[in-house]
Amino acid sequence: MIAGCHPSLSSPAAAPEVASSRYLFVWAGDADKRESDFLAVVDVDRHSPTYAEVITTLPVGAVGTLPHHTEYEMPPGGMLWANGFAAGRTFRLDLRDPTRPRLAGSFGDAGPFSHPHSFARLPGGNVLATFQHRADGERAGTGGLVELDTAGRVVRYAPADAPEIDSTVRPYSLVVVPALDRVVTTATDMHLQLRSRAVQVWRLSDLALLHTLLLPPGPRGDENWLTAEPRVLADGRTVLVNTFTCGLYRLRGLEGDAPWAESVYSTPWAEGRNCAVPVVAGRFWLQTSGAEHSVVSLDISNSGRPREVARLTLQPDQVPHWIALEPSGHRLVITGYRELAPWVLLADLDRATGALEIDTTFKAPGAAQAGVYFGRDQWPHGPTGPAVPHGVVFARP
Repeated sequence: MIAGCHPSLSSPAAAPEVASSRYLFVWAGDADKRESDFLAVVDVDRHSPTYAEVITTLPVGAVGTLPHHTEYEMPPGGMLWANGFAAGRTFRLDLRDPTRPRLAGSFGDAGPFSHPHSFARLPGGNVLATFQHRADGERAGTGGLVELDTAGRVVRYAPADAPEIDSTVRPYSLVVVPALDRVVTTATDMHLQLRSRAVQVWRLSDLALLHTLLLPPGPRGDENWLTAEPRVLADGRTVLVNTFTCGLYRLRGLEGDAPWAESVYSTPWAEGRNCAVPVVAGRFWLQTSGAEHSVVSLDISNSGRPREVARLTLQPDQVPHWIALEPSGHRLVITGYRELAPWVLLADLDRATGALEIDTTFKAPGAAQAGVYFGRDQWPHGPTGPAVPHGVVFARP
């Protein structure tokens, strides 16, 4: 259901319409860790007779990798990177023909670093990746930032160590800001053995680590811990960063010698019910809120004063975690934890108001609940049993 108000603001200038996506690419792990983890291709063309069906799958030949992040959106060229975090491996998935996906290769450690986490495409086509740890021991030490070519070969790297400021940094996610020659990374340890409130600022051109900022407390007092996901806004220069403890921060002065962070918004937080992956949709920031079992829509026309305009509220024990936006900007895909763990949901986004509504037609024929259910026994690749989806992106039209 939808709760919240709709703003009475004039609509932004009309942008060229982008066609809807035909497919959804879902990175999933075998639930009992006995069979291979896999990529599933789901039909999301509303006019198709196979709408909401899993039309094909690609087992990657690896078991128990803990499929985690894919890239946050499908890159040009049809090659998607996806990490199996527990295995410390990245899989390169050739999706140029979505009906016949192919594994193009995989890789593990890069330079002195292990356990890749998040990926960002650079303007020239290479990939910048965060690596959580050093490779000289399991979960040992602070990792770094690595640029890789399209085949996964190391181009350059830089360590993220800042022991004099925060020894708990474990590079988590990132955003590239070419207009400012900057990269922003967050620092949460995937294993949650350490808790950081650091955000790091790098120079893109040479991967020099320029600043390690410690987020200040927000109005609740504890929303500055577990830095999560940075995103650049539509102006190409402003960066917002959220935390798993449900704070939202704006970074100021990124191009200068003394950047700083300011708290601009927060929502309730509960242990195990974190805020997580956000997306920017024009003038709206869409944010998962685990404690509220919701996706919250904020108007960020004034990025220093985000304002809630709508929210999509799920069932009480459905905890949304991952969201991704369709290239057209009209639909959102949602995966998560607890009762949401075996499901992939679609929601429609009103680009004028920021309102969200579950697509109740996105389901198997005769199913009572909306969504594609991954708790099934049968898959196109065989009877391998239930799976858990995580990273999901829409295909490019």
